[in-house]
Amino acid sequence: MTEIIWIGRGGQGAFTAAKLLGAAYAGEGRFSLAFPSFGPERRGAPVRSFTKLSDSPINDRSQTARARHIVLLDRTLYDRSLHALLTEGGTIIVNSPESIEDTVTFDGDSIARELRLPTVNTIMSGVLCGLYGTVSKEELFSAVEGVMPKKLHEKNKAAIERAFDEVGG
Repeated sequence: MTEIIWIGRGGQGAFTAAKLLGAAYAGEGRFSLAFPSFGPERRGAPVRSFTKLSDSPINDRSQTARARHIVLLDRTLYDRSLHALLTEGGTIIVNSPESIEDTVTFDGDSIARELRLPTVNTIMSGVLCGLYGTVSKEELFSAVEGVMPKKLHEKNKAAIERAFDEVGG
């Protein structure tokens, strides 16, 4: 099973990113589970969401303790202690224009500004999938169409396309 932890701030779409990846992966005999971990937090408070991907049914519905990938939508949430949550060979992907030691960084904010998107969640989903082949670009497009309102399809698909292209996916 592949597990991903999404870390963002309330309102940045970490749970939407988890759902999109799960929806893109599900089907064709594959299984996914996506869920948030937050309580009464307010907009802007740190939140975590989780995606579990497997070729067999997923019975473990607990929060992810150790993940293959951790994706941070906000670079201010990066802390060196996050490395302890990775499985061997795992990666942390950070939305940041600056390099951070032992992570993969990608400036999703500049693409979001250019495309006039309020969040980087679909951009960072595209980065994850473009780098590691978790799902194809087309599967993410299909998930956008299935999960998001129609008025958001075009911009979010453009964001995914751009992220895939920039990371060489």
